Amino acid sequence: MKSKLLAAALFGAVAIASPVHAKMLSKIGVSVGSLGNPFFTAIARGVETEAKKINPDVKVTVVASDYDLSKQMQQIDSFVAAGVDVIVLDAVDPRALGAAIKRAQAAGVFVVGVDEEAEGEDAIFMTDNVAAGEMSCQYIVDRLNGQGNVVIINGPPVSSVVARVKGCNAALEKAPGIKILSSDQDGKGSRDGGLAVMQALMVRFPKIDAVFGINDPSSIGASLAMRQANRDDFFITSVDGSPDVEEAIKDPATKIHASASQDPYEMAVRAVRAGNDLLNGKRPERVKTLITPTLITPENISDFHGWSSSR
Repeated sequence: MKSKLLAAALFGAVAIASPVHAKMLSKIGVSVGSLGNPFFTAIARGVETEAKKINPDVKVTVVASDYDLSKQMQQIDSFVAAGVDVIVLDAVDPRALGAAIKRAQAAGVFVVGVDEEAEGEDAIFMTDNVAAGEMSCQYIVDRLNGQGNVVIINGPPVSSVVARVKGCNAALEKAPGIKILSSDQDGKGSRDGGLAVMQALMVRFPKIDAVFGINDPSSIGASLAMRQANRDDFFITSVDGSPDVEEAIKDPATKIHASASQDPYEMAVRAVRAGNDLLNGKRPERVKTLITPTLITPENISDFHGWSSSR
């Protein structure tokens, strides 16, 4: 009897000590704003590269929401139906996606946010967008010595854009000599939208000293509007640090002088790692991680390692 009890005890000890087999990350669904924007293609590249380090046979499906809420909700449901392990989500809306996220989680799918945040996500990795807007507009204040007329080219009311404008306003409002002429015109976060808004603002306000665009495409559009109007009496700052704006900052004729650079590839890498940890029962220490941006200017552009740099 004693020998049987001893054997049972030893068997139990071995069973307890046996390692738990890790769950394999096999399928990831990615929904981003637009695959025509290099920011989102960098996210897609980062997800796929990091996921294949974990499992070379992983299947990564990338789709674009085109900033359409109903379309993104359908994408989430389609990912769940396809049996993905993790959804990497660039949320169109911070609150309205809550029900779709809950459906995914109820089906055992983890939802990790990148760039934007949405209620209920298991983890979020995004730029500190308040800091990005603040450093970009502090550059304006410093360059103008605290005196001048500024316009803000706004964008879609997603969390990152709202935060960038908040940070910009915080910097500009500290300088009593700065006058904000306009801050509510939506350039749609696009080159065409920035072009159209800037054309209208130049007609409405003959004297402009600086422009803050909420992202690089809208700022590049504003620069194009300047050139078409043969204007060179103001300069532009931005947020993103995209390859296009790197080249623009190197070219004095574009009048884009600074951009608070994000790191979409790093966001994606962290999202995949967090998703794999969640799949294996390890929750992050905090739900939201803010990544500090870097302000790139003509003075430091030669040292900047951008979105296209090797990893």
